[in-house]
Amino acid sequence: MFDFGNYLPYLLNRAGARIATSFSRDVRHLDIALQEWRVLASLHFNGAQRMSDLSDHTSIDRTTLSRLIGRMEERHLVRRLRKTEDGREVHIKLTPEGAAMARQIVPVAERYEEAALEGFSPEEAKQLKSMLKRIYANLDRL
Repeated sequence: MFDFGNYLPYLLNRAGARIATSFSRDVRHLDIALQEWRVLASLHFNGAQRMSDLSDHTSIDRTTLSRLIGRMEERHLVRRLRKTEDGREVHIKLTPEGAAMARQIVPVAERYEEAALEGFSPEEAKQLKSMLKRIYANLDRL
């Protein structure tokens, strides 16, 4: 018999939704949306990136990401840089304001990870993260 309360996609979504809602509330005073935080975090930890790579790292589709980057440029959080002479390759880079915002939010993000992993041993946390990455990769087959 199907047990919805024990259904993996439901459990993943439920945990993610709880984190997203609470995290968004905790950074609301900074006027930053969750997707904007993912962009800031990816750029902060990985450096300037092409739009396609940023889309992959943040799991934000390219059309949505392009609009999001436009809004973030208006707020002086990111800049688009042309990396080739013909101007076709665009990289996204944090501005000093964006880097400062990312540094301000990192402790909040770390607090959420600590709360989510409370009671897990370091090895269990490592295994869980590895399994979640495998689940994500497995879904490429769909």
